[in-house]
Amino acid sequence: MLETHDEALRAIPSVESALKHLNSCALGGEHPRSMLTRSVQRVLAGARVSIQSGKHAYGSTFEDVRQSIMEEVEREVAALALRALVPVLNVTGVILHTNLGRSPLAAAALEAIAETAGGYSNLEFDLVRGKRGKRDLLVLDALCVLTGAEDALVVNNNAAGVLLAINTLALGREVIVSRGELIEIGGSFRLPEVLERGGATMVEVGTTNRTSLADFEGALNRRTGVLLSAHWSNYSIEGFVARVEIRDLARLGERYGIPVIHDLGSGALVDVDVLDMPGEMTVGQSIAAGAHVVTFSGDKMLGGPQAGIVVGRAETIARMRKNPLMRALRPGKQILAALQATLALYLDGVQSTRIPVLSMVGISLEELQARTEKVAVRLQERIGEAAVVRVREVVARVGGGAVPGSEIPSVGLELTSLSCSAGAFSAKLRAGSPPLIGRTIGETVLLDLRTVFPEHDSVLIDVVAEAVTNDA
Repeated sequence: MLETHDEALRAIPSVESALKHLNSCALGGEHPRSMLTRSVQRVLAGARVSIQSGKHAYGSTFEDVRQSIMEEVEREVAALALRALVPVLNVTGVILHTNLGRSPLAAAALEAIAETAGGYSNLEFDLVRGKRGKRDLLVLDALCVLTGAEDALVVNNNAAGVLLAINTLALGREVIVSRGELIEIGGSFRLPEVLERGGATMVEVGTTNRTSLADFEGALNRRTGVLLSAHWSNYSIEGFVARVEIRDLARLGERYGIPVIHDLGSGALVDVDVLDMPGEMTVGQSIAAGAHVVTFSGDKMLGGPQAGIVVGRAETIARMRKNPLMRALRPGKQILAALQATLALYLDGVQSTRIPVLSMVGISLEELQARTEKVAVRLQERIGEAAVVRVREVVARVGGGAVPGSEIPSVGLELTSLSCSAGAFSAKLRAGSPPLIGRTIGETVLLDLRTVFPEHDSVLIDVVAEAVTNDA
């Protein structure tokens, strides 16, 4: 029986003995020694703090404490592989899942990255003039054709586009924005904070649910630099609601000579009514409505790589391109290669079948039903009576800050393990190869095949079967 903290502290193994233990249980060879050492040190430091605070639960004898800490070391090292960036199967039914990397790239985009990233390219070299060129010129023409804008540039994400626009057009001045559009996006990043970092003073007008054009006009003064409209990226307001249309805001800006920035967010280039998602404005519609600057993401409804795309009037975009911040916010060659290839699919008119996001949204319920039923039969044959597989109607979502509140009828697999809880079963699926990320509802695990490529159905079956086998 350990009676003092000092006795318990002596039970903490040395780093070297912990590393030898890992080698003895076949965990040491899976990772570089430097990574193993760091993990071991982290566990041992935590154990020391727990013991000194008297809040540990390692046991009451020297052997218990030593064994408990070694087991914690094993768990920490086993989790190393799950912390690395690895492919996963997304069966959540959320197409643009921010935590899972948002938009999967089209095959053409992957090929473009491979072709340009493995060697040299004309990233900033003008092949016509034989001189240094501008990197965003590689996609400028395509963006202008697809959106109707006069000019365009590319940065590393949409927030960067908003920051660059504000810093260029409203540095030391005021930005007028509706209270109902003071958005917060994932990771607790808030629009007011972005405006502040951009060097502008925010002026709120209207109320949370209702803002009028008169509210904007009443706030105008000599210090006004920009009128801003922000997309309701991840929420919706219903009922007694009034918003200022971008066309009306643009007309107000024209009357007083004040630029209008439209933070469109999702970046749809095709009419989303065709995809049965009404209410989402396309980039072209925003430009046609008169916005001076429109910012949007490359990895949302556009279906390309993570990027911030800024389109608008030539004079305004030219000013933004000369901003010193552009150097810090510019994208690399892989992003531009993938974006160029993605835009080419739009220009060729084959985006709905070749860009994964659009094809996942557009797949028919009948096709998904037939495919899910086939997978269910194959899976039940593999796992026998260890779990129950049912096909049921579910609801999928676009996600990723695009078309908030929209629901897409879908079909999924409902799995019920007969020997462990749904939470434990989900953990086994996440530990699979590749990890499988689904939804847990009550005592069932739900897998929506809308967000799985058909060629990965067999992989899904293997991962689930392996989890059930380990569970039995």
